[in-house]
Amino acid sequence: MINTIVNLNEIQYETVECSHLLDSISKRGIAIPVQVNRMDGGYQCVDGNARLSACALLSMQDTRFTRIPVMILNDYSKAGSAFWGNTQNKH
Repeated sequence: MINTIVNLNEIQYETVECSHLLDSISKRGIAIPVQVNRMDGGYQCVDGNARLSACALLSMQDTRFTRIPVMILNDYSKAGSAFWGNTQNKH
C-alpha cells in the first residue's frame, strides 16, 4: 500500500449524496485518505465515493479540492525483502 496525492479527475468513482460531508471537508479537507486501486490510466475508488463526490462539488469554488489524498491498495512496489526488515536469507 502506498499513500500519495492524486488529481480528482484521475479517479473513477460513483457520485453519491454527500451534503453531510461538505461543511467538514471544506473546513478540514479529507482527514482519512480515499482507498483506491491503481488501474490503467488512473485509479478506481474502493472506499470514499462520498468524500470524492464532496470534493468534486467543492472544487468548483476552490481548486485545493482537486488534489486528493489516497491509499493505493494494490501497489506493492515497496514490499520487497527490505520491507520486512530482513535483506538476507538466514536459512
